Amino acid sequence: MRELSEHILDVLYNAVEAGARRVQVSITEDLRADRLQITVTDDGRGLTAAEARKVLDPFYTTRATRHVGLGIPLLAEAARACEGDLSVHSQPGVGTTVTAWFRHSHVDRQPLGDLATTLMTILVGQPELELEYHHECDGRSFHFSTAQAREAAGDLSFSHPAVARWLREYLAEGERSIQTEGATGDE
Repeated sequence: MRELSEHILDVLYNAVEAGARRVQVSITEDLRADRLQITVTDDGRGLTAAEARKVLDPFYTTRATRHVGLGIPLLAEAARACEGDLSVHSQPGVGTTVTAWFRHSHVDRQPLGDLATTLMTILVGQPELELEYHHECDGRSFHFSTAQAREAAGDLSFSHPAVARWLREYLAEGERSIQTEGATGDE
């Protein structure tokens, strides 16, 4: 994977596969502390302690659709390559939280990438999913929720061309609003 947004999409698909109805995605960029943190929390079926320990093994997956699970191990490797790490906290019947952190300025840190497209992919593909998204960068923040977007869209689905266009533009503008030129290297 070339961008962190691709890793986030993979974790979101894991949540959907685990039966999540609600997902929270939080990205925090603290430039003074030189830290980038990505957290995805879901209310899916969760994992036992033994399963949570195995999640970092690329030859382990709980998905029935494939026999390997490279997403979490690749994200963990990307974080460790940038003086960071990854943690998985899960409880059966409650859900799972995946947190990855990176040294923000590390030369090998992948760019965040196209977060608006990542979010649109999951919103259009999983229209019933309740998603809360929060991105903060040095005091500037952008927040999005499907509840607010559904209210604005009225009876139209997120896949309706006019709604999809509006939603994509809204997400992209929200992301641009928190970035300062040259601050993240992700422009």
